[in-house]
Amino acid sequence: MPDENQDGPSRNRAATGPAPSVAPRRPLGRPRSDRAHRAILDAARAELVEHGFSRFRLEHVAARAGVGKATIYRRWPSKEALAQELLSELASPHIAVADVGDTQAELEACVENARHAVAETPFGPVIRALLSQIAINPALGDPFRETVVRARREEVARVVGRGVERGDLRPDADADVATELLVGPVYFRLMFGGVLSPEFARRVADGVYRGFAAVRPPEPGRPGPG
Repeated sequence: MPDENQDGPSRNRAATGPAPSVAPRRPLGRPRSDRAHRAILDAARAELVEHGFSRFRLEHVAARAGVGKATIYRRWPSKEALAQELLSELASPHIAVADVGDTQAELEACVENARHAVAETPFGPVIRALLSQIAINPALGDPFRETVVRARREEVARVVGRGVERGDLRPDADADVATELLVGPVYFRLMFGGVLSPEFARRVADGVYRGFAAVRPPEPGRPGPG
């Protein structure tokens, strides 16, 4: 028999079981528009490629994207933050290197990923527009190094680590130096000129592989080196 001292709501809960969970309240404000987000990034890319960073203005991006300037500032506090997100989005598909069991092929993929990105994808025109600013503007350069550059270094380190484990590369192979030897030539040609071809990627990777290759014992019946 229910306790007569219970209030009405308590008796109801006892009779019907635990109260249903309450759905969380939706946050105040308008929901984020994926369509607007995409339009802003596309407009930012076009503005950077056409006008460069020195003439890059958020009001121009807003007009091109068909949104208000406040819509941009709700997502990015500055033009550097917007440019950095665009760079990260365009670079991210061209960093990962699959484990194919072939160290030389994976080193070549490290070069080819960077070459393909700057020569054959929308990342290329954007990085051209921003390279000088990455070098001198910490608001853009520091986040770029912390995201895109760091991700590429970590990926090359994984490739080098696999090569060491297979016995293809020396145990003292320096992953940071390998990154610079593999990717640096791509950016040198991007800045100073030269053909960025798959054959160029193969030559760079071959040189790095030879430089870091482990010294293997001579095969039976063959004299050792020297």
